[in-house]
Formats: sequence, structure tokens, C-alpha cells
Amino acid sequence: MDAKPKQSRIKEYKGIKRILPKTLFFRSLLILITPIFLIQIILTVVFFDRHWGKMTTRLAYAVSGEIALVVSYIDDNESRDDIDRIIYLMSQKLDLLITYKISDIIQINNSPQDEAIALSWETMIKKTLGHELHKAIDKNFIVKVDFSEKWVGVQIQMDNGVLYVDIPQRRLFSTTTYIFLLWVFGASLVLLIISVIFMRNQIRPIRRLSTAAENFGKGRNVTNFKIEGASEVRQAGQAFLDMRTRIQRQISQRTDMLAGVSHDLRTPLTRLKLQISMMGDSPDIYEMKKDINEMEKMIEGYLNFVRGEGREKSQYTEINELLRNITISAKRQGCTVDLELNGIKCSIMLRQTAFKRSLLNIVSNAIKYADHIWITLNKKSKNEIEIIIEDNGEGIPEDKFEEVFRPFYRVDSSRNIDTGGIGLGLPIAMDIIHSHGGEIWLDKSKHGGLAVHITLPI
Repeated sequence: MDAKPKQSRIKEYKGIKRILPKTLFFRSLLILITPIFLIQIILTVVFFDRHWGKMTTRLAYAVSGEIALVVSYIDDNESRDDIDRIIYLMSQKLDLLITYKISDIIQINNSPQDEAIALSWETMIKKTLGHELHKAIDKNFIVKVDFSEKWVGVQIQMDNGVLYVDIPQRRLFSTTTYIFLLWVFGASLVLLIISVIFMRNQIRPIRRLSTAAENFGKGRNVTNFKIEGASEVRQAGQAFLDMRTRIQRQISQRTDMLAGVSHDLRTPLTRLKLQISMMGDSPDIYEMKKDINEMEKMIEGYLNFVRGEGREKSQYTEINELLRNITISAKRQGCTVDLELNGIKCSIMLRQTAFKRSLLNIVSNAIKYADHIWITLNKKSKNEIEIIIEDNGEGIPEDKFEEVFRPFYRVDSSRNIDTGGIGLGLPIAMDIIHSHGGEIWLDKSKHGGLAVHITLPI
């Protein structure tokens, strides 16, 4: 019963999530701007409803009273001189330009007045003044508002003619409206600028911490990072520096230990090889030599996997030149290799020796089981490239694509100890590629064998 409403709410939430800004800076800015924007709307509505509306009503009430006074005076006096005198006084003292024309008749429009939904100052003044005039006089009249000329005209039908009254805009319209809106929007703009500057200063340490963590994760040197910002950001920055120190110390200790282990293990193996070489040839001696060679390969593979080229420094490397060198190396082993660079030239921060070894591991595996290899370089996006290594060999079952990245895992039908593999080629490659911020996965090749996809950030 509740499944559909729940799914609908989830879709609505995802729809809102797509609209929201993605970065912390713009989300924080939205949190600051939204209350200011709402306050502006509320203040504007309250101002128009209370202050400006009441002010307009009071001004209209005063003007309509003055007009009603003139109308009453004209009704009570038939002398033209008296009428002209009151008109002159209204013009001089109250800024009302009045004209009285005998025998004129106004055309009353009986259709409903402006009922536009959109609120405009002209419509509001026209309705307010008309309402006050209805209360002040009992005659037909027309109100015309022309804000472009800054005048409001009133035509009143008298017994013997029409009374024309021109009212200056300032008598009915308060300029505090403009001042109020100017202050509101001006203050909001100042607050917005201050908020932007403040948020940029607060976000900058977080961005630097993110960049430092990303560079460290890709094996690059982080030398210019310093702790700054709010206390929480400083705490996170200090935690990052402590973590970096522990990791670097662990890598250094592990590399030193493995170097010692490598020396200690190879020394007795070398003595054994020397002693066996002096014992002559026999089937047993041959098997012993074979076992010793196999032990050397296994030790070398284990050390390469654990060492991970921890001390090598990252440097800008031309990826197209690196792929050309790998292609030349593969051709020397008697394999046909097609290289397609698609005109791409870019430099990437790499631990060159380690990354080259990871690609050579993949190519060497392909050479063992195929006679033709295709290496392709593509640009997936503005900030990412893709390297595809394909072969026409037997390939690997799809259900083993994930398993072959486990250390010491071998696909018995094709990867076995007799071919020299100990199940560490792809794990080493994956470890090195991941340390550069890239991804690696397997797929079926269009040439019938295996396709290895590698993506790297530029």
C-alpha cells in the first residue's frame, strides 16, 4: 500500500537533489542567500500591504477632500468670478490645476475598471483615489493615471459642465517606496558580497586539504600544504599530516626490511646454485636447478608485489612515448603489436618505472598466450585518458575477471607455474594503477582474447 507513495517521495527527493548545487561553496552560499531572499519578499509584502497602502490611502483622502471642497463651492456659487477665484487659490496653495468647462459632458465607462491580477502602482492609486472620491462626492467622475507624465487626472460631471482636476504625482505617491526598496536590495547586495568573500575564505582550506589528499593518494609529493582555516578544518589537516607521516614511515620501514630479506634469501640461493653447478649433470641435479630458479622467480615476484616502488618520485611523463617504448619491448619478444595513439599527446604525473612495470606485466601476460596485441590510447573526457590492451589469445572466463586481481590467484587452464606466473602480475598492476588514481578492469576483446582497460586522471 505504501510502496508507491514511498517510491514517489524518493523520486521527488532525487529530483530536488539534482537541482541543488554540487559544491560545498554554493550549497553554503544557498543557505545564506535563501533567508535573505525570503526576508526581502516578506518585508516587501508587508511594506506594500501596511505602510505604502496606508500612506497612499491617506494622501488620496486629503486630495479627495480638497476636490470635494471645490465641488461644493461650485455647486453653491454661480458667479464665474467666485469660481475662478477658488480655482486660482487651489492652484497656488495646493498644486491642483483645475479647469471648469461649461456644457461639457464626460463619457462614463460603465465597464469594470482594471481588474488585473498583477499589482501596479498606477492601478493601486487609481482604485484608492476612486474609492475616496466616491465617499467624498456623489457625482460621476473618471480617474486617469499617467505616471510617465507624473500627473493624475480627474474629470467630474457637474450640473452645468465638467470639472477637470490635474493632480501632481507627488500629491498621491510617496517616494519612500523607492528609498525603501533601494535600502533593502542595496543592503542585501552588500551582505551577499560579504557572504561570498567569507565563504571563499572558509572553503579554500578545505579545497587545499582535498587537493593534498588526492595528490598523496596518487603517490605525488605534498610539500606546500599548511594547516589553516576553522578549528575543524585544522583538525582534519593535522590528522592528514599525521596519517601521511605514518604511511611514509611504514613504507620506508617495509622497503628497508624487504631489501634486507631479499639480500638474505638470495645469498644462500646463490651459494646453492654455485655448489650444484659443480656437482655435474644428472636428472636429480637438473630438478634441483629448476627448483632453485623457481624459488628465485617466486621471491622476486613476492618482493615486487610488496615493495610497490615506494621510494620512486612522481614526475611528468609523456604517456604516448611510454606506450611506444612498451610496444618496442613487446616486438623484441617476437610478438606483433599494433599501437594506436589517436593523435593524443599529454603529460601525466607518474612514478614512471612503477607504471611502466605494471603495463609490462599486462603485455607480458598477453605475449605468453597470444601472437598479436593491440594497444590503444583514448581520451575519455577532458580530465581522463584510457589505455586498452587487447590480444587474440585464449582469454579468461568472464566469471574469473575479478578473481585474477587477487594475489597468488592463477587460472589453472592458462596461468600456471610452468609458464613462470605466480599469480602476482595483475595484482601488482592493479596496485600501481590504483596508487596513481586510476582504474583497471577486464573485458572480452573484439579480437577474441582478453581486453584490459586502464583509466588515468590527467
